[in-house]
Amino acid sequence: GGKDRRSGLILTIPLCLEQTSMDELSVTLDYLLSIPSEKCKARGFTVIVDGRKSQWNVVKTVVLMLQNVVPAEVSLVCVVKPDEFWDKKVTHFCFWKEKDRLGFEVILVSANKLTRYIEPCQLTEDFGGTLTYDHMDWLNKRLVFEKFTKESTSLLDELALINNGSDKGTQEKERSVDLNFLPSVDPEMVLQTGHELLSELQQRRFNGSDGGVSWSPMDDELLAQPQVMKLLDSLREQYTRYQEVCRQRSKRTQLEEIQQKVMQVVNWLEGPGSEQLRTQWGIGDSIRASQALQQKHEEIESQHSEWFAVYVELNQQIAALLNAGDEEDLVELKALQQQLSDVCYRQASQLEFRQNLLQAALEFHSVAQDLSQQLDGLLGMLCVDVAPADGASIQQTLKLLEEKLKSVDLGLQGLREKGQSLLDQISNQASWAYGKDVTIENKENVDHIQGVMEDMQLRKQRCEDMVDVRRLKMLQMVQLFKCEEDAAQAVEWLSELLDALLKTHIRLGDDSQETKVLLEKHRKFVDVAQSTYDYGRQLLQATVVLCQSLRCTSRSSGDTLPRLNRVWKQFTLTSEERVQRLETAVAFHSSAEKILQECPEQPEAFNEMEQFDEIEAVGKSLLDRLTVPVVYPDGSEQYFGSPSDMASAAEHIREKMKLVSLKKQQLRQPEVATPES
Repeated sequence: GGKDRRSGLILTIPLCLEQTSMDELSVTLDYLLSIPSEKCKARGFTVIVDGRKSQWNVVKTVVLMLQNVVPAEVSLVCVVKPDEFWDKKVTHFCFWKEKDRLGFEVILVSANKLTRYIEPCQLTEDFGGTLTYDHMDWLNKRLVFEKFTKESTSLLDELALINNGSDKGTQEKERSVDLNFLPSVDPEMVLQTGHELLSELQQRRFNGSDGGVSWSPMDDELLAQPQVMKLLDSLREQYTRYQEVCRQRSKRTQLEEIQQKVMQVVNWLEGPGSEQLRTQWGIGDSIRASQALQQKHEEIESQHSEWFAVYVELNQQIAALLNAGDEEDLVELKALQQQLSDVCYRQASQLEFRQNLLQAALEFHSVAQDLSQQLDGLLGMLCVDVAPADGASIQQTLKLLEEKLKSVDLGLQGLREKGQSLLDQISNQASWAYGKDVTIENKENVDHIQGVMEDMQLRKQRCEDMVDVRRLKMLQMVQLFKCEEDAAQAVEWLSELLDALLKTHIRLGDDSQETKVLLEKHRKFVDVAQSTYDYGRQLLQATVVLCQSLRCTSRSSGDTLPRLNRVWKQFTLTSEERVQRLETAVAFHSSAEKILQECPEQPEAFNEMEQFDEIEAVGKSLLDRLTVPVVYPDGSEQYFGSPSDMASAAEHIREKMKLVSLKKQQLRQPEVATPES
């Protein structure tokens, strides 16, 4: 890339310590000198022999070889010597001695003094210059250029042969050329390589290198640009002709292939394809049979799919040819397209109809099988005797029974819908029969569908009748458990009333009026207990009736009735004791109040002292009763309230008895005073 002061090109020969092959060096120099134009060669070369890493004998041999390789083109040879090792006098004397015979001047110079003869901007960094040069980049670009030149030249010859052979027009010549119809290399790849190479050469001409320093392309690259452009123009021209030839031939060949393939598709669809569908009319009598028919139909569809794929491809090819607009082929292409479309659409419609029919049959048999399993489950549930533990489990069982029956109703409704849809499709099947009488096949299918629906209806009706009976029995059992639970609750209530009577019904009243109120409350309390007892008895009687209806023995009524009677007997005895105590308290309070309220000025009213004795006797009797427990038939005893409660009630009675006794003493004092006087 560098130039000397005479604008001659600079050729650099780097030598190394290893043995240098003169033959290889000669070939390399011949190749490099073939690159520049004759105009560049006429300006001469300046050769730099870098001998800093080589021996003197090698350098001398290289310099002498230049006389044979490029004697006329070399104007100056600069031998870059190392700082030591060489005898300057000997070397200088040798080159000086042979100057006239060599035909060019040889200068032995150090690397740092090379700029005396060549400008620094024309020297690379190896010699202290500033010229940017990448040998590997140059070598790669050169290889690309030569490869492109070789491939494009060969391709131009092949394309010219193909294009010229097509222009001759005869069928025999066309066939002979067809043997080498495809070029040895891809024209698109060669064109792309040429464009990239040209773009790189042009870009390096106008752009600077790294760092922004201006770079001038070498003469060989400037020379390569017009060569690349010329080859690209020739390639584009021949390739355009070649594409047109290919298009015409492809069009003719494609039309012939389309005609042949269209007839193949039509003949198969109207022949073997239609025959396959004519033999498939059943729907099966079970899920497995319908699935087998579906699998067979899928095999038929798979065979048709291959031909439909050919149809799609042919239709696209015909559409492309129609868009090309060649008048002579339009009528024929449209006729082929219409014939192919009619046959394929008719066959596809028949395949789709058959697939839908088989799918509907499979769904019908699936629903029928599910419904049959539901009916079997419901029947099995009805055949098992009911032995629930309580009313809640019966309610749960009854709810499950109702849910299963509802599910059966929905399943039968779905079966009817699927069956009717399948019957409607079968009735339309005759339109695809291509003239074949399918009445017998359809009748078998219709009879099978109707038979399945009728059988399911009868089974469902039998299950409904059994469900009605089971529902009645379970409702009676629910009522039985309810009566037993309520009867037990009545016993609990009565026990609670007895407990309340013993623990809270303790007071006897402070006067006759309060005692009468307590007595009236007690009678109402007894009425509540009586109602509870009667309610329990009625529930137990209903339990007996339900057990007789269900033909089973009650599990709890045998224990509940004695408990109810025992608690009621205890309550009765306790209530009677309570009544007697209250009545005695009423008699005591009434008599005592009557005596205590009468005026002391009327002593005649108390003439009979028996009244005082009677009151004292009633009071003592009441006090004695407070200390006595209630004795039940089983020998057990119960006291009213706590001892402190009884003590409080007894204390109040004693106080009133003291008042009566004091009243009696007051009345006796006048009687004692009268005899003394």
